[in-house]
Amino acid sequence: MFTTQTYDLKNGKQLIIREAQKADAQAILDYIDHVVGETDFLTFGPGEFGITVSQEETYIEKTQQSDNSLMLVAVIGEGIIGEGIIGEGIIGEGIIGVLTFTGAARSRVHHQGEMGITILREHWGLGIGTHLIESLITWARMGGIIRKINLRTREDNHRAIALYKRLGFIVQGTLTREFYVNGEFYSSLVMGLEID
Repeated sequence: MFTTQTYDLKNGKQLIIREAQKADAQAILDYIDHVVGETDFLTFGPGEFGITVSQEETYIEKTQQSDNSLMLVAVIGEGIIGEGIIGEGIIGEGIIGVLTFTGAARSRVHHQGEMGITILREHWGLGIGTHLIESLITWARMGGIIRKINLRTREDNHRAIALYKRLGFIVQGTLTREFYVNGEFYSSLVMGLEID
């Protein structure tokens, strides 16, 4: 079970980190459509995510029912469930960040999983990524099930790598030619954090 967290950001706004709900499905897909156009560091490009609202609802429900998976959304303001990235102005700005952690299904690897995180470019540098990852780490420690958080990041994603290292992740390997973007190959760093 994840407890909603609230933080004051450097820009004077309030950040809310909460567990994704089924009603957020469309807003999350709208967010992904927006964020994918802001970076080449994702494993998919514009128009390639290919998930329907129904499929996203199912994914959110399965994640909520799992004891080793978590999906968090970061919102500015009150963070009404289902509110998109533009929001209503009065209530808030909607979803501005998403973190997913997918735990493995089989018993021998149930204690570990892989994290993914995105944040809207206009909100970079405010500490949102730090708050999202620290929320995941706290959830993992309190739950007593997750003992290892894994992630992969493109080798030239220097901001992200610095953040992960600052939070205790260590580089555990390199996957060559993991990405092919605009005619160039990029390797991925495999990073991990042990939860004790």
